[in-house]
Amino acid sequence: MKEKKLTPPAIKTLAELRKSGYQSRSIKDELRANLIDRIKSGQESFQGVWGYENTVIPELEQALLSRHHINLLGLRGQAKTRLARLMVNLLDEWMPEIAGSEIHDDPLNPISRYAREQLAEHGEETPVSWVHRSERFYEKLATPDVTVADLIGDVDPIKAANLKLSYADDRVVHFGMIPRANRCIFVINELPDLQSRIQVALFNILEEGDVQIRGFKVRLPLDLQFVFTANPEDYTNRGSIVTPLKDRIGSQILTHYPEDIATARKITAQEAALDGPQLERIHVPEVARDLLEQISFEARKSSYVDAKSGVSARTSITALENLISTAERRMLRAGLERTAVRLSDFLGVIPALTGKIELVYEGEQEGVDAVALNIIEEAIKTIFSNLFPEIRKLERKDQESPYDELVLWFFEGAGVEIADAASEEQYTQALDRVEPLDKLVREYQPDLKQADSYFVKELVLWGLVGYEKLSKNRFDEGYQFKDLYGSYISGL
Repeated sequence: MKEKKLTPPAIKTLAELRKSGYQSRSIKDELRANLIDRIKSGQESFQGVWGYENTVIPELEQALLSRHHINLLGLRGQAKTRLARLMVNLLDEWMPEIAGSEIHDDPLNPISRYAREQLAEHGEETPVSWVHRSERFYEKLATPDVTVADLIGDVDPIKAANLKLSYADDRVVHFGMIPRANRCIFVINELPDLQSRIQVALFNILEEGDVQIRGFKVRLPLDLQFVFTANPEDYTNRGSIVTPLKDRIGSQILTHYPEDIATARKITAQEAALDGPQLERIHVPEVARDLLEQISFEARKSSYVDAKSGVSARTSITALENLISTAERRMLRAGLERTAVRLSDFLGVIPALTGKIELVYEGEQEGVDAVALNIIEEAIKTIFSNLFPEIRKLERKDQESPYDELVLWFFEGAGVEIADAASEEQYTQALDRVEPLDKLVREYQPDLKQADSYFVKELVLWGLVGYEKLSKNRFDEGYQFKDLYGSYISGL
């Protein structure tokens, strides 16, 4: 698909700009006006961000309407940076500037020495250039090595030598990222990681617009929309936001993880890096997608996982990619053209999970792989209990259960083995052998698609293991499902 070519307005001089009726306005007024238009027309302000429709986005819109600088506070993987980047869509498509200006000088309201000299020399014929809104986004990751010179500026001795200027001349100043982001959105990610003395340097920029560089008090009333992001964990572990800086940030907005499976699925489907052929050749049952999201929900409430660190939404995204790759590798090795995801393929998501969770001391003692497997098994139990009758911990011995026939089949039989690399025929035959399993699935999930039925059958076996109705043993090439006590009794 061809990219749309961006064509700036034909206006080239200050005189033409005045004639067009252009009027200067601050970036905050610009964001506010365009947001008002979007709200009135019923358009989404932040497209592609799910789960924030009734929480974060209304607060963010209110902050922009209030012309506030914003701090997005939340755990990792909560779309903080994405929200900041989408704010660019609320800017005018094109912005005029004095051609050659380092700090995007407004032709009708210049603030730099260079711009004023251009106006003095050329008058109404001063050249004007145009900046697309996609170029009005500046981003800096706060790290301990960031300096005031990086953000605000410093004296440039090379410039002084080339232009044969004295250090007393303010033209030797080299502007940092913030002045160069004049009339733009400037994002500082992980603000608490910025050293306190650097945070202090932002005070005047946020309020008065004064910039002092190496003794030069350069009066630059900069026009910026600041957006900061921070992780609550950072306040104690790595640093903090100094109180006077927090006082100058108009709105602090708390982000959060998806609150339900449906929202989480939308995010994962949107963000996962999967190509068309993969999705065409590998069928992912609906229940498998729910299970994948439930894994993240279980991880966030696991006693082995550090809740302060959070479990990023990227966990489900990379887990889906790994899940499909696991099924794809199995398909390729078997020489097949198509396959469906199996529950045993979920072992392939463990590497995606272990890299995304921070463990508490008890979790470290268990081992990260064991914790990951435990989380997956807890997710299976949750999804199983959503689809089939509840299994209570305390049951009367004479009370009938929907699972009695199935458990009896395993008690009287030799069990079932499902190899990781089993062919489609071997896999379906192994599950079809368990006749009560098919009956149970048809009774409680009558509307289940045929393509999803074998995944759900396997889910039942894992679920019954989780509720201690069956036993599961791992061997080198797969899993064996057996009754819980029958093998012991028969041995006696």
